[in-house]
Amino acid sequence: MHHTYILECADKTLYIGSTNDLAKRLHQHNNAKAGAKYTRGRRPVTLAYSEKHRTLAKARAREAELKRLTREEKLQLIHR
Repeated sequence: MHHTYILECADKTLYIGSTNDLAKRLHQHNNAKAGAKYTRGRRPVTLAYSEKHRTLAKARAREAELKRLTREEKLQLIHR
């Protein structure tokens, strides 16, 4: 199973990504050098939203869709 996710950073910005191990990736974003450069300077990050997908290709396609949304649209998705 693969996941597309939205993180809320400490500075209230949003980060979107995809992974096959959501718990591990969240740990990396908060603790490891393996976390995205964007989130390293904005810790701690919290998981705000996630979706499951059968394939990495579908998760990555959804990631691209989410990145095209406005901030307001992303917040609406998170808070539904």
